[in-house]
Amino acid sequence: MTTAPAGAPQRRDTEPRPSAPASAGRRPMTASRRANRAGLAFVSPTLLVVLVVVVLPIAWTVLLAFQRAKLVDIQGMGLFGNWSLDNFTQVFDSAGFWSSLWTTLLYTAGATFGSIALGLIAALALRRPFRGRGLLRAAMLLPYCAPVVAVAFVWEVALSPQYGIVNDWGRRLFGWDDPIAFLSTRAYEVHLLGLHFDIPLALLTVIAFETWRYFPFAFLFILARLQAVPDTLEEAALVDGATLTQRFRHVLLPQLMPVIALLCVLRFILTFNKFDDVYLLTGGGAGTDVAAVRVYDFLTARYDVGAASAQALVLAACLVVLLGLYFKFFGNKVQEEA
Repeated sequence: MTTAPAGAPQRRDTEPRPSAPASAGRRPMTASRRANRAGLAFVSPTLLVVLVVVVLPIAWTVLLAFQRAKLVDIQGMGLFGNWSLDNFTQVFDSAGFWSSLWTTLLYTAGATFGSIALGLIAALALRRPFRGRGLLRAAMLLPYCAPVVAVAFVWEVALSPQYGIVNDWGRRLFGWDDPIAFLSTRAYEVHLLGLHFDIPLALLTVIAFETWRYFPFAFLFILARLQAVPDTLEEAALVDGATLTQRFRHVLLPQLMPVIALLCVLRFILTFNKFDDVYLLTGGGAGTDVAAVRVYDFLTARYDVGAASAQALVLAACLVVLLGLYFKFFGNKVQEEA
């Protein structure tokens, strides 16, 4: 072994050292892959919740709709039981099925139109600043924020034929001879201009309740869009001599149409499946037997889980068809106006 003489410069090894061999089959982690993996980690809890809360109950409902399933036998049933179409036959042949679909459609259309129209009127009325506007805007949200059980009880008391304040005012101000049972009268005879016709009083009362309870939902959406409309548009129309109705029709309404279309879709879906409001007010009686109440009756009165699931699937299919017709005939028009 030789050593370099003292004072001589040390020799450095300039040859590259062999690097550690890369693991076979593993590619380097790119920025896009890291971003995808992070996004999947963030989305995974939401996907898990949707799977457990939404997807699995829907799949279980579809399976039950094609099986003979009673409430007392539900615990001992397997995943795949006796397949049958008897549940759908029972639903379609049951008394009042088609009338309940018609009632549901009337109830949904009336409540959707009423809530959006009332929300539009309230948004236009509270658009301009004035003293106390903030307090009044907050008060508009009370029907939507209050518990449905509480507001339904208030309406029942107010509309009671025995001690309700509405009948008391009717006798004092309008001279009603007899109190009116708003929530239990299927058809009420009305005399107008020498004509006699019946109106579905209980159904109209439930529609009025739905309109009053959910107009704040439309009020918030429409008011937010109104605040974003430039003032220069209305000022230019005012300079050109446009009237109030002309400014609303040709300036504000085209700006609001996309929001109103969205509200129509949302309110139609939510109202079509509505159960608690109708059941708390009338229990589904007096001509208010909507399809959602029939699902509850199949489950609680007949203890027939299969028939209730089949009724729910029929209700969902009707809703899909109606929404498909809406998007086919009105979807492109709304997009063009937007």
